[in-house]
Amino acid sequence: ATSVEGGATFSESLAQHPKSFDKLYLNMVRAGEAAGKIELILVRLASFMEKAAKIAGKVKSAMIYPIVVLLIAFGITGFMMYSIVPKFESMFSDMLGGKALPQITQVVIGISHWFQENLFLALGIIVGAVIVLKLMAKTRQGSYLVDTALYRGPVVGMLVSKTAISKFSRTLGTLMGSGVPVLSALTIVRDTAGNELVARAIQKVHDAVKEGEPMAPPLASTNLFPDMVISMIEVGEETGRLPDMLEKIADTYDEEVDNAVNAMTSMIEPIMIVFLAVIVGGIVLALFSPLISIIENLGQQT
Repeated sequence: ATSVEGGATFSESLAQHPKSFDKLYLNMVRAGEAAGKIELILVRLASFMEKAAKIAGKVKSAMIYPIVVLLIAFGITGFMMYSIVPKFESMFSDMLGGKALPQITQVVIGISHWFQENLFLALGIIVGAVIVLKLMAKTRQGSYLVDTALYRGPVVGMLVSKTAISKFSRTLGTLMGSGVPVLSALTIVRDTAGNELVARAIQKVHDAVKEGEPMAPPLASTNLFPDMVISMIEVGEETGRLPDMLEKIADTYDEEVDNAVNAMTSMIEPIMIVFLAVIVGGIVLALFSPLISIIENLGQQT
């Protein structure tokens, strides 16, 4: 407000606060000022940000569940290996009198020994792996490798790809519909993609459009977008209604993201249950197998 009162334009004033107003926001406001449609542009921005936040929230909620389950599983396993298994080992030593333990029990006890002797090493490996992944994600090449693995990966890849297509279509359609030139719009979409694999694909499209080519063919050559999306963009270019077509694609893929979240959650739940059953059940089986032998021996003695 102070900047506007001092004579600066609204977009110039917003540019002084890049942490709050990104390139997409600024360029749309500039386009609105140039066209004299700032009120319409702000309404478009509000709608865009609400839909983007909704999609981001759904994706985050879908990822939280498996992460929490894995953390609980590792916590329970670590507690059993560090505290419970050693107590059972000393009990087996006293009651079996040196007899050989079942193979699965020996394996679990061996893992427990390693865990106790190398607790800090194990924690260091986990922390180190997290730090390395975060540092990789901050470099362009590392981010590209991580994003490619997620985009092509099973289960998660379906959600990542649909989210990327939705964001690309919504952002580009909103920018072009607000009067931002196509090359500037593609540059902004590239910079705000949040996915290095998609960003590189958009750069290829930008370079092709700069040379006078239509958008659909170079987009198809990236192999990241389905044929249906390419066809709709092609029709939009031919009819001069590309922004409207991109908005329709975004609306369609918003629903696809909903379906992908539900599908992924449905798939993850049984996978997590089986994972927990194998880990915890394996440890329980290893600990109770010798107890069965002890009970049978006591029964024979009586």
